[in-house]
Amino acid sequence: MLVIVSFLMLGLFAGLLAGMLGIGGGVVVVPALILIFQFSGWSAEIIPHMAIGTSLAAIVFTSLSAIWAQHKRRAIDWSLVRLLAPAALLGGFVSGYLAGFIPAPVLKGVFALFLFLVGIQFILDWRPAAHWHLPGKAGLWGAGLGIGSLSALLGIGGGNITVPYLHACNLELKRAIAISTALGLPIALFGTAGYILSGWGNALLPPAALGYVSLPALAAIAGAAILTAPFGVRLAHALPVKKLKQIFGVLVLLISLLMLWNVLN
Repeated sequence: MLVIVSFLMLGLFAGLLAGMLGIGGGVVVVPALILIFQFSGWSAEIIPHMAIGTSLAAIVFTSLSAIWAQHKRRAIDWSLVRLLAPAALLGGFVSGYLAGFIPAPVLKGVFALFLFLVGIQFILDWRPAAHWHLPGKAGLWGAGLGIGSLSALLGIGGGNITVPYLHACNLELKRAIAISTALGLPIALFGTAGYILSGWGNALLPPAALGYVSLPALAAIAGAAILTAPFGVRLAHALPVKKLKQIFGVLVLLISLLMLWNVLN
């Protein structure tokens, strides 16, 4: 019962982050699931893969809720989403499949290092040079491929990569968040498919698992996140984003340091 309550609380927080910052919530969901799965006594060899695969699957549902809320506000630039999405979903599927064969300690270490960089970026609130702008179609294809590959590897919706990239190209921050929210859906969907395939038939899988996706965790997290994602969108359009980013940056930085300590010990 305690585990289910943990999943529900995690989903509520992830949905809020998805709507507010366009990040999908994976940066919180993955490390939290690693701890919950460890508490449940699962094999250490599959825990990071299960956490990332389940996180991506939950982001599919979180994204749908956040996308609808952003679309009602006419905040999403669908023309740009259509340019980035095909390459992002291709990268997401390939990376999601290959990640299933990466040793667990390596996967945890890579994720912890990524979180550390994300935390620093949010705290410093880095701003782009005035002359930077979006590349052409070929450049956007390359950007989409990179965003999809890294996002599926790390179990995130891509917002921690997409938002800084688009903002660096001098898109207004709230517009970048809305685009990131829409792009998170295909990344998560195809990344999840990759994790399901790479984990299929693994003898170490716990009950009620579909490849590297825990169905009970998915149901609880996604169900709760759908409720709070629209509220997060309202906050994104009403509150000072800079302060929210700094608070979230400190949280992510602390999580990354805890994960790095866990990997090294």
